Amino acid sequence: MALITLRQLLDHAAENNYALPAFNVNNLEYIQAVMRAADATDSPVILQASRGARAYAGDAFLRHLILGAAEEYPHIPVCLHLDHGDQPSTCISAITNGFTSVMMDGSLLADGKSIASYEYNVGVTAEVVKIAHAAGVSVEGELGCLGNLETGAGEKEDGHGFEGKLSREELLTDPEQAFDFVEKTGVDALAVAIGTSHGAYKFTRAPDGEILSIETIAKINKRLPNTHMVMHGSSTVPQDLQDLFNEFGGKMKQTWGVPVAEIQKAIPLGVRKVNIDTDLRLAFTGEIRKHHLQHPDNFDPRNYLKSATARMVEVCKERFIAFNAAGQASKIRVMRLPDMAKAYSKAA
Repeated sequence: MALITLRQLLDHAAENNYALPAFNVNNLEYIQAVMRAADATDSPVILQASRGARAYAGDAFLRHLILGAAEEYPHIPVCLHLDHGDQPSTCISAITNGFTSVMMDGSLLADGKSIASYEYNVGVTAEVVKIAHAAGVSVEGELGCLGNLETGAGEKEDGHGFEGKLSREELLTDPEQAFDFVEKTGVDALAVAIGTSHGAYKFTRAPDGEILSIETIAKINKRLPNTHMVMHGSSTVPQDLQDLFNEFGGKMKQTWGVPVAEIQKAIPLGVRKVNIDTDLRLAFTGEIRKHHLQHPDNFDPRNYLKSATARMVEVCKERFIAFNAAGQASKIRVMRLPDMAKAYSKAA
C-alpha cells in the first residue's frame, strides 16, 4: 500500500511544476471516484476529511475505506489529510487514526468562528508541528481568514468559518507575516487567504483581480519561494454542473467559482495543493436527481450511485489533467512514516 505524506507529494509537485487537487471525501463513492480518476491519469492523490466528514462517516470507517483504496491501487501514492483541524487534540486524534497529514487551522479559535490572534495561531500550529513531525506526519497551517472580498464576510463549512465582516487587508494573507509564521512554526504547507471561500457561493460575478487576488500569491512566493502554498475553497463550480442540478429539480442560484485558468496561473507561483469539495457534491447530487426523474421506478441505490460516481470521476480527471498532476504517480517513491520522522529530526 502506498500511503504517503503531504510533504513528499508537495516536494515532488514543486520539483515538477504541478499542483494536486485535494478532494474532500465522505463515503465509498467519493473515494472510488477519486481513485478511478487517479488510476486513469496516473496521478497521485490527496484524500482529505473534515471534522464534519469524520463525524458523518466515523474515523474507523474512513480509515478502512482509504486503506482499501490504497490496497486496491497500490501503484497510486495516497495521502490521507485532515482538513481544518480546530485544535491540537483534533490533529492528534487524526494522527493516531492513521492520517499521514493534518491541518492545524489556528486562524480561528477552537469554536471555529472566533478570529484568533496571530500569537495563538503560531503557538498551536508550532505545537502540532512538533508532535506530527515526531510521527513522520506532515502539517498544513493557515494564515489569514477565508472570506469574500466583495462582502467581507466568511462562509461556514461544517460549522467552520468566522462570523462578522473583515476589511480587505484583514482577508488577505500578509507576505511578511507569512514569512515569520513559516519560520516560527515549521509547517510543510501554508494555506493562504486570497478571496476564496468555502461552499458554492464564492463570487457574485466572474472573478477578477479585485475579488480573487492571485497577486497576493505572487507576493508570498517572492518572500517564500520554497514554501508550498494551498488554495482553499477552490472549486470551480462549473456552469454545466449548476445546470445539471437545476434541470432536474434543483433550485441553485447563479454563482461563480474559482476558474481553472486562475488556478493554473497560481501553480508556477508556488501553489501545490488545491482544495475541491463543492464540484464533487454538485456532480454527485445532480446525477442522482437526474436518475430519479428519468427512472422513477428504480429503488436500487447501486444504479443511481453508479452514474453519480461516474460523473465525479470525470470531474476528478479534468482537475488532475488541468493541474499537470497526470502522469506523476508512477514517478514517486514513497517514504515510510518512520523514515519521514528521521528526516524531520535531522532537519530540525
